[in-house]
Amino acid sequence: MQYELRTQVIEPRRKTFQYLIDRYGDRPASRYEEGTIDVQPTEHFHYRPLWAPDKELYDESWSTFRLTDPYSFTDPRQYYYAPYVTARASLHDAFARTLEYLESRDLLDRLPEQWRRLIAQVVLPLRHYESGAQMVGTAAARFCYGATIAQCCAYAAFDRVGNAQILSRAGIALGGGTAGPLQDAKQAWLDQPSLQPLRRYVEELLVEQDWAVAMIGQDLADRLIYALLYRTLDEAALLGGAGGYSLVAQHLNAWFADQSRWLDALYKAWLADPEHGGANGAALAAVVERRLPAAIEAVTALAAAADDLVGAGCRATVEETAAAVRTTLSALGAPIKEHSA
Repeated sequence: MQYELRTQVIEPRRKTFQYLIDRYGDRPASRYEEGTIDVQPTEHFHYRPLWAPDKELYDESWSTFRLTDPYSFTDPRQYYYAPYVTARASLHDAFARTLEYLESRDLLDRLPEQWRRLIAQVVLPLRHYESGAQMVGTAAARFCYGATIAQCCAYAAFDRVGNAQILSRAGIALGGGTAGPLQDAKQAWLDQPSLQPLRRYVEELLVEQDWAVAMIGQDLADRLIYALLYRTLDEAALLGGAGGYSLVAQHLNAWFADQSRWLDALYKAWLADPEHGGANGAALAAVVERRLPAAIEAVTALAAAADDLVGAGCRATVEETAAAVRTTLSALGAPIKEHSA
């Protein structure tokens, strides 16, 4: 008896879920859309927070920044769990290969003394800055409204753990496999005068009640710090015989470029909102006017310490980056003043 194998195509009755059809029309939806859009809990909450009885567990009023439709913002990277984990696994695998190369060639041991001191006194303590940023991102993921925003905030929080691990692994390698540099970095974060303005800045963000204000404040400091440590000092390291530092910096610089994509998209969504755009723009300008001077002060102290060690024009970088931040946010539509008080 012979059997004939035939392929039978079964057409699905519908291309996606009804709520996505209602929003986007009858078309196939991406996995990102199916796992993200309209999944924010909106009703049937059992209780209000005892410490905030005027609000629901998930409530738009946790922030002054609002969107008429929370899903008018989508992550330009289209990250849901699987692609996010894949992307970050690739990033950390690449760093592991870099670290292996550095150790095999003793490139960290061969760093000029001033660059070793720079890493130990300026860069490694920022693993605690990253830890603070992780807490800011976690709070934002809890209190924001709309799953597209919550996903980005949660992934950003996880990223900060990874960034702290990158710095920690570099510090252990610098110490020849010991945790000595990390212990010194922790003490420097607590006591070193050049780090105290930044530590204060982070701690103020941790007690900020508005999750969006805290995230914006974090982003302002990030833009200054990442431009300083992982772009300006990266270039100075290449010219100053400290290629080992440059190899580490490239990974953090690449991460920040990815981080900025979703935050810039969120700013655009806030400012372009048909109902709340004007209020969001005024609120964003107010946050920048309040937080940017403090961020500049904190990072300038860090830059001064770097200049004392390697003389890379770091303080000028902070001023230039601050001006670029104002220009960037103004171009997005926020009424940012050219110079902050």
